[in-house]
Amino acid sequence: MFMNNRAGYYVKQLQGDLAYKAFLPNPLPPKPGIQLNSLVKTLSMADQRIGRLDGLLKNIPNPELFVLMYMKKEAVLSSQIEGTQASLSDILEKEEDILSGITENNDVTTTLNYVKAMDYGLERIRKDKFPLSLRLIKELHKILLTGVRGKDKRPGEFRKSQNWIGPEGCPLAAALFVPPPVYEMNDAMGQLEKYLYDENNPVLIKCGLIHAQFETIHPFLDGNGRIGRLLITLLLILNNVISEPGLYLSYYFQKRKIEYYEKLTAIRLSGDWENWLKFFLTGIAETSDNAIELSNNIIKLRKEYSELVREKMIRSSTAIQFLDKIFIHPVFTVNEIKNYCNVSYNTAKNMIIKFKTLGIITEGSNKHRNRKYFFTKYISLLNEGTQL
Repeated sequence: MFMNNRAGYYVKQLQGDLAYKAFLPNPLPPKPGIQLNSLVKTLSMADQRIGRLDGLLKNIPNPELFVLMYMKKEAVLSSQIEGTQASLSDILEKEEDILSGITENNDVTTTLNYVKAMDYGLERIRKDKFPLSLRLIKELHKILLTGVRGKDKRPGEFRKSQNWIGPEGCPLAAALFVPPPVYEMNDAMGQLEKYLYDENNPVLIKCGLIHAQFETIHPFLDGNGRIGRLLITLLLILNNVISEPGLYLSYYFQKRKIEYYEKLTAIRLSGDWENWLKFFLTGIAETSDNAIELSNNIIKLRKEYSELVREKMIRSSTAIQFLDKIFIHPVFTVNEIKNYCNVSYNTAKNMIIKFKTLGIITEGSNKHRNRKYFFTKYISLLNEGTQL
């Protein structure tokens, strides 16, 4: 196949039956530069859609109602791409038990680690004003792999051996793609770090370039996909494209998994950055629309239930507080509501009974003392795309 070295080039490694070709990426930005004329329409569409989403997030009364749960949904989807078998319902139902040490579940913990890594990254770049850098990327990776599958694959450190991509169990010589060897990988990551703050391309173009380049370099032994997707959101926040972490591309990438890998492969084989960027920008636009629809549905649901609570309950102010809490914690026990709302056990229990009577929540099948209750309609809104 014709090889265009715009994105990089393949270099033969080893000899005989062990021989393979590793890809050495050129530094960003691509040369010749990105043909923006071919992307004007798609870029404009993506800019407009993500602008609408950001406007909505800035103006809704309680953005945390949307942002926190949407972050958990992204964590589920991003982890599912890597093979975890945990749905959003699993996360919501088992999260408190796992965090308190009552039970263990590797897939759920893997997903919760993604949420922790995102929270940590946001705090570092927003509150601590720490630069998005190789150091921060390593810190995120360490959080991601702590105590889960991959914990033996150098969490928080770039690899010191060759990795490759292919069917499970395939030898290096039969790999579908081999990232750069260790020395060249470290050099490529150093070049990528410099490009993180380049201002010569529109931000969304830069985000697409960085994600693809990171996945090509594959600097870790495990967790590259999750870190690469997490970086997109951090870049959007850092560059003031969105004010809240309300846009994630995992669902889009998961639905179009074959096309995703084909576009990345075309970059490496023929330097086709433009078609990758068109795919990426379309994902930004589609995902923004989905996030807007979801947030509007959440706002509508809160308005509907707030009116119902005010009409049907005497202590409506406490009940509204309870309602807001279950938008953040949609699976809960009586004791948890007691603590969340700072009320007595009996008050919490009575509110739950009333909410159940009003059809707002349902009771789990467990009959032990710490039985769980579910904000069913809200969970159903969030569940789309996460079911196994």
